[in-house]
This record gives sequence, structure tokens and C-alpha cells, in this order.
Amino acid sequence: MALKYSKQREMIKEFLMSRHDHPTADIVYQNVRQQIPHISLGTVYRNLTLLADRGEIQRLRLGDGTDRFDADTSPHYHFICNECSCVQDLSMDSIDGILDTARQHFDGQITGHMTYFYGICGNCAHGTDS
Repeated sequence: MALKYSKQREMIKEFLMSRHDHPTADIVYQNVRQQIPHISLGTVYRNLTLLADRGEIQRLRLGDGTDRFDADTSPHYHFICNECSCVQDLSMDSIDGILDTARQHFDGQITGHMTYFYGICGNCAHGTDS
């Protein structure tokens, strides 16, 4: 089904495409509000959910209760810093072979995986600001 054009949704998507730091919904709201002052936080949340459900953006659920969003929908991995909580893309070869290993030991169908890497980012390790 075709989705009706929405200026708010387009601005949200454009904002995400301009960022590589995987912002939260609150950060998206604060920035989009500068161009659309009347936009509500609820509108931002609804549009982020819609865009993620449609596969136009990625929703990263990192386990801390605050989702992050990524306009890059290509298969890639993320690193989360245990100190400053930044989220960074990792440039690395695919580890999709892990699916074959998991399927060997599972009586069911595994169709994908989500893998996050944790540690200390370079800024925190070297004592510099993010």
C-alpha cells in the first residue's frame, strides 16, 4: 500500500541520513523541531516506528531502554561503548556464517541475527571527548 507523503516523515528521514551517530528519538525530535517547530515528540516516535517497520531505517534496541536509529539499512555491525554509550558502525567482513552454526544446534528456523560489539571506544580509551 502506498504511503501518503508527509513533510515531517521526510524531514526525519533526511535528518537521519545526515547523521552517523545513531541518534535517539529525543535527539531526532530536538533537531527536526528546529525546522518544524510545531512537530510533537509523539509524531517523531510514530514516524520513526513507521520508517523502521517499513525497512527504510533501522531501529537499534541496545537493551538500555532507549532505541537508536540508523538510516543505513545495509547489513552491518555496531559497536557500543561501555563508557560513553556512543554507537558506531563497524567496518568488517560479514559473520553470517554464524547462522549455519546456530542452525546446526536448533530445531526450528533461524532467519537472521543481530550482533552488537561492546567495549571502550577510541575517544574514551585515549581520554578525549566524543
